[in-house]
Amino acid sequence: MARSHLTLAALATSAVPGLTVIGSGPLGLGASGDFDSALLRTDDEREIVVRVPTSQRAETEQARELLALAALTDGIRSRLPFTVPTVLGQTPAGDTRAVVSTFVPGVQVRADDLPAGDGVATSIGGALAALHALPGSFVGEVGLPTQSAEESRREASSVVDRALATRLLPAAVGARWTDAIADDALWQFNPTVVNGTVSAESFVIAEHEVGQIVVGMIGWSGLRSSDPAHDLHWLSGAGEAADSVFAAYTAASSRTPDARIRVRAMLYAELELARWLLHGKDTHDQAIVDDAVSMLDGLVEHVLGDVMHPLSQHTGPVLSVDDVETLLSRTPRTSAAAGSTGLETDSYDRSELENVVSGREHDADEPAHEDAETGPIVVDDDDDDDDDDREKPSDEERQRRVRASARETVEFDTTGWIRTGHDQPDRMGDPSASSHRARNSDSE
Repeated sequence: MARSHLTLAALATSAVPGLTVIGSGPLGLGASGDFDSALLRTDDEREIVVRVPTSQRAETEQARELLALAALTDGIRSRLPFTVPTVLGQTPAGDTRAVVSTFVPGVQVRADDLPAGDGVATSIGGALAALHALPGSFVGEVGLPTQSAEESRREASSVVDRALATRLLPAAVGARWTDAIADDALWQFNPTVVNGTVSAESFVIAEHEVGQIVVGMIGWSGLRSSDPAHDLHWLSGAGEAADSVFAAYTAASSRTPDARIRVRAMLYAELELARWLLHGKDTHDQAIVDDAVSMLDGLVEHVLGDVMHPLSQHTGPVLSVDDVETLLSRTPRTSAAAGSTGLETDSYDRSELENVVSGREHDADEPAHEDAETGPIVVDDDDDDDDDDREKPSDEERQRRVRASARETVEFDTTGWIRTGHDQPDRMGDPSASSHRARNSDSE
C-alpha cells in the first residue's frame, strides 16, 4: 500500500531536525511509481520533496543518486546554468529510508511534445553542453563510475550478447546491433561527465523573461564519466525538435562533438528495448517480455525501412535521393561521339567480328602497311592480262585461311620461351604480351 502524504510529511520531520511542515500533497505517480512521494510546504515558505522507494531497484537508484548529489559540490553546481536538487536529510522508513530534498519548481515536457526551434529545445541543448563541459576529475574522486570508449563499447556488446542469447531478438535487429559494435570508427570519442539517465522529463522548464527555459535537472542516479551520447539517446523520440536540441548542443559545446555521436545515441536508444527485454527475463515477468518483443518487432520495420540511417558504415555512407540528384546535376554530360567512355567489354559491333573472319581486318598486333617491308602492291585490274599469270590460292587454301582467322590464333617466335628449373619449356607471358614486346621492338 502506498504511503499517504501525511505519513510522508511525518517522516520528513524526522529526517530534517527543526523542520515544520504546514502543508502537504501528493507528487509524482503515486502507487504506480517507483517511489512514494509528497510535496511539502514549510513554515519558512519553502517547498521540499520526500521520497521513499517501493522496490529494491528504486532503492538502489536512490542510493546512487545520494552519492551523485553529494559529489555535485557548490563549486561544480556554479558551472551549471540550471538548479540541481539538494539533499536535506534522510531517515529510516521500515526496511528502506526516506530522503528529503529541495524541490525544483517548473513543468516537465514529454519528448514527443517538445517544440522545435528556438526556446525549450535550444535551452535543453545548452544545458547538456554545460553538463558535458564539467571537469571529470571529481567523478573519480568520489567513487563514481568512469568508462573509457572501449569500456562503453564492451558494455553495449554485453547487452547485445545477452539479448541474442534469449533467442527473442529479431535477426535484422541483432545484425544491425552486431555490425554497430564491430564498427571501430563508431567508438572513437572522448568521455565526458554525463547524467547517464537523461530523458525529456529530466528537464524542469519554467517561464523566463526570454521565454521558456530549462531551470533545473532531476534524476542523477547515473552520474558518471562516459560517452556523451548517453545523454542524447532520448532524442530519438523528439521528432523535429531533436535537430534543434542537437544544433544548440553543438553550438554551446566547448569542444566539437565527434562525428558519430548521434549514431551512438540512436544505438543506445534501441538498446533500451534490449534492456527492457532482459529485465523481463530476469524478473520472470512475461508481460514485460511480451511488451519488449512487441517493441522489437516494431523496430524491425524501422530497421528495414530506414536505410538512410544505418548504425554502421561498413558498407559506406548511404546517399539520399536528394544527394543523388545533386551529384547528377553536377556531372558533365558527354555524348558517345566525344570519346570512348562505355564499358567496351560488354558490347561489340558484329560487323567487326565478320571483318576478322573474312580477312578484311588486320590483326591489331601486326605493323601498319607503311611500316612493313612488303613487295610491290599489285592493283587488281580486270583488263590486265598479267593477272591471268598470277597464281591464285586454291579454294582449299582460302577456306584454311578463313578458319585460321576465325580461331584468332596468334603466332609467336619460339625464342620467346625459357626453360624452368625442371628443364621444361615455359612461356614467358601470354600471347598478347609477346605481341606487345614485338611492337615495342618494332618501335625501337
